[in-house]
Amino acid sequence: MNKLIRFTLGVCLSTSSLVAALAQESAGTTPPPKVLVTMREYLKPGRQGGIHQKSESAFVKAFNDAKWPTHYFAADSLSGKPRTVFFVGYDSFEAWEKDNQATAANATLSDTLDKAVLSDGDLLSSYDSGVFAYRDDLSLHGAVDIAHMRYFEISSFVVRPGHGMEWEELVKEYRSAYEKAVPDAHWTVFQSMYGADNGGIFLVFVPMKTLAEVDHSMADSKKFADSLGESGMKKLDDLEASCISSHQTNLFAFNPKMSYPRDEWVKADPDFWSAK
Repeated sequence: MNKLIRFTLGVCLSTSSLVAALAQESAGTTPPPKVLVTMREYLKPGRQGGIHQKSESAFVKAFNDAKWPTHYFAADSLSGKPRTVFFVGYDSFEAWEKDNQATAANATLSDTLDKAVLSDGDLLSSYDSGVFAYRDDLSLHGAVDIAHMRYFEISSFVVRPGHGMEWEELVKEYRSAYEKAVPDAHWTVFQSMYGADNGGIFLVFVPMKTLAEVDHSMADSKKFADSLGESGMKKLDDLEASCISSHQTNLFAFNPKMSYPRDEWVKADPDFWSAK
């Protein structure tokens, strides 16, 4: 089985696409943000769980007290190094700039956040951030009822320099074939713009309500492969070998206790997002 199918685009019928903050919703779904800011906190051994949640509660309280309009949510790694990733979505880079400026201008909020950062830093082995741009042309059915999702499968693809057009051809081939073979399949693609790993990096997000969806995804991969046939699959294999330098896939579980979710999400699923 082709790695790209097995690790990323082998999505199950009930799988939906990526999260967003600050986007208009309809029918219970949230479109992906145009700009996605991620913050990764790598934790020291033994600093996961309740200890980290207690530290992060200071940030949540600060934004709640300020009634801050920009929201975020957290997800903890279930594979790879122990880490928590925070996701913030914006309509544009200008909106991100204005949010940063407003935070800096609010002396009370800035002071509280500075103190929280100092305390939280004692738990971390490292920290980094990234900024990504939404690629609608590479995504499939980009809206999702994120309030009822619980997990992310996140795949990072490193595209070889000078092979961007082949990468885009590859993903669009997948998108076209999956849309026909598995009509309910969803995923969202973001391209790195800034950060430690920017340049030729693409993130593919597959949100899930339950990990049982991983079990079912193999059936969809088979439908996809059968729909293309041997010659079609060989074409994709050749494209993948040509344009992808490396890739990695990991699982993350949403953490409501370290999140500052939108009011709409809390109303949609208060038992989960209001967890203390």
